[in-house]
Amino acid sequence: MTFLSILCALLIEQLKPLRADNPIYGGIKLLAARMELWFNAGHAHHGKLGWFLVMAALMVPTALIYWLASRVSPFAALAWNILIVYLTLGFRHYSHYYSSIQLALNSGDDAAARILLAEWTKQDTSTMESSEIARIAVEKALVTTHRNVFGVFFWFLMPVGPACAVMYRVAEYLARAWNEPEHMKNEAFGVFAARAFYWIDWIPARLTAIAFAIVGNFEDAIYAWRNFASRWQDEAVGIILAAGSGALGIRLGTPLQGAANVMPVDPTTLDTTELESDAAPGEEPTARALQSTVGLVWRALLLWMLLLLLLSVAVWLG
Repeated sequence: MTFLSILCALLIEQLKPLRADNPIYGGIKLLAARMELWFNAGHAHHGKLGWFLVMAALMVPTALIYWLASRVSPFAALAWNILIVYLTLGFRHYSHYYSSIQLALNSGDDAAARILLAEWTKQDTSTMESSEIARIAVEKALVTTHRNVFGVFFWFLMPVGPACAVMYRVAEYLARAWNEPEHMKNEAFGVFAARAFYWIDWIPARLTAIAFAIVGNFEDAIYAWRNFASRWQDEAVGIILAAGSGALGIRLGTPLQGAANVMPVDPTTLDTTELESDAAPGEEPTARALQSTVGLVWRALLLWMLLLLLLSVAVWLG
């Protein structure tokens, strides 16, 4: 049932993509904002209480309906599973941005690509060159695909899968909503949400990196993972992007991320061998890298689906 639920949800999303600004997500955002307004008194334990209340408000009804549907018939449970997977997946939430950026870069219209990237990432892109636009688009796509697809897959495999899938997506949103906005930075309220998602995403992030390595350049992906993942402040993001960069053969991340303090030296006495070994492998991203990223993501998706199919067959036969 798990494999069939995910397959049906993916097919439905291909035909009818769910917009990122849909009413369901809007309601969750409103609930999170209300919890922050009601409970944020500047202490970490208030954030912990708010986090558990949000989770209870969303997971308990999801699990209860799943239990009731299972009692009615397997088809009712399957329908509920498909609905929840469809709502929690976001495979095509932002694909229009990515595709439009790819088309703009291929046609040499960097200005249009900058505007699209700014709308997607909410960053200042006014001075970005085409290689930087491509790099950020690839990074955003890899991380978004992990959090909107592969992380959901993992938690949907757990007992009471629909509730666990909801937990993963909501935990990811709370970690962002209660930490990233300017008024929430350095606030104790979001500490627990960030830490909770760190552990919730610990295994899925590594499975996604392994999938990228298997369907891409395995040796370079593992090498980049082992040697360059720590350059990102976010550990999970670092693992995913390092493995993705090695799998694709392109250089992701910026020199400022995790770079050591550099002291001026005499160039004639500088040993460049060590510096070269510290350089991330791969080439500078180009417009072609965006197409390669699409291929990597689809191959990783097919790998996940194959593993889910084998697992479902094993459970059915066992």
